[in-house]
Amino acid sequence: MRTSAHYRRLWFGGTVSWVGQGMTALAISLQVYDITGSPFSVGLVGLFSLVPLVVFGLYGGAIADTVDRRKLGLYSACGSAVLSIALAAAAFAGFHRVWFLYGIVALQSACTALNSPARTAMIPRLLQPEQLRAANALNSMVMTFGTLVGPSLGGLIVGLAGYQTAYLVDAVAFSASLYAMWRLPSMLPERTGRKRASVLDGLRFLTTRPNLRMTFLSDFCAMILAHPRALFPAVAVLWYGGDAKTTGLLVAAPAFGALLGGVLSGWQGRIRHHGQAILIAVACWGTAIAVFGLTRNLWLGLLLLALAGYSDTVSMIFRNTMMQVAAPDEMRGRLQGVFIVVVAGGPRLGDFLAGSVADLTTPAVAVTGGGIACVLAVGALAVYGRGFRRYDALDPTP
Repeated sequence: MRTSAHYRRLWFGGTVSWVGQGMTALAISLQVYDITGSPFSVGLVGLFSLVPLVVFGLYGGAIADTVDRRKLGLYSACGSAVLSIALAAAAFAGFHRVWFLYGIVALQSACTALNSPARTAMIPRLLQPEQLRAANALNSMVMTFGTLVGPSLGGLIVGLAGYQTAYLVDAVAFSASLYAMWRLPSMLPERTGRKRASVLDGLRFLTTRPNLRMTFLSDFCAMILAHPRALFPAVAVLWYGGDAKTTGLLVAAPAFGALLGGVLSGWQGRIRHHGQAILIAVACWGTAIAVFGLTRNLWLGLLLLALAGYSDTVSMIFRNTMMQVAAPDEMRGRLQGVFIVVVAGGPRLGDFLAGSVADLTTPAVAVTGGGIACVLAVGALAVYGRGFRRYDALDPTP
């Protein structure tokens, strides 16, 4: 923060924008429910968001490795701001159509998928390599803070002043991100040839770089095998005799732990073997989830979920740092595009798996079994990935 004004502005603009996006996400869900009265219609909001995020995440990374990343970040942020203005204008005009909201959600997701690889790939050009871990810790706080504060603030604003005000506040919030992008210097990728960046080239590069590939595989262990979020409503009732408020606590606990993971991340600067740290963090996630499936005390359960969220942030900080340091500049956009797909798709697959296992057995079997499966899978990766365990931040090898 002290050494790079460009990063400082980018971080502040991202924080404000994430809060605004969290507000809009909740406001759209509430508006869809008001129009239709259907929980299924609200669930479709997530589908219309996920598909463009996955598709454009991959191509957005390739574009970020081809064009000026500053311009790509600036134009995609402008697109998101215009879409928020369109939402506000439609709400002011009394135009309440579900198809319109679905379309805006899909376009917003596409803009995010274009913006995120460009923004993340720029950070190694703004900071020294030894500062990247701290930068990733700060970036994790941006996402978690937006996830915690944005929906809460959005619900308050919608309740007091209506949907149009929430959308308008989001549009204004993008001005901070736009200003940060505007002040950046040109960020053309450092390309070794004239060939246009290809998604397939990025995937082929990943298959030949075992350490970078392991960062994605380890995350899949946590997000697919041990991701009990979809079971929280049932768990709140069956295990704790609670209601929607209890579900809210269960959802908030991992986010609170993740925020602590960013705030209390100073000790990570003394860790050289990032691969070992990632494996241990993912194993801690799986262990916390497995024990959570065995407890029936609400406060102990919340503590375990917070520990899982903390472990996830530790893993994410080291994974992002490895990608930024070990990957060449011309590949960073595409790797971040793959990262978006993993982050967006992994938890959805985890929700599906947890829900399916719970229907066939019980929620306890799904949660505890998933946690144990995660620990076993990451243990197998540790045995398989000897080079990953030996990865040294002072001598990064992709």
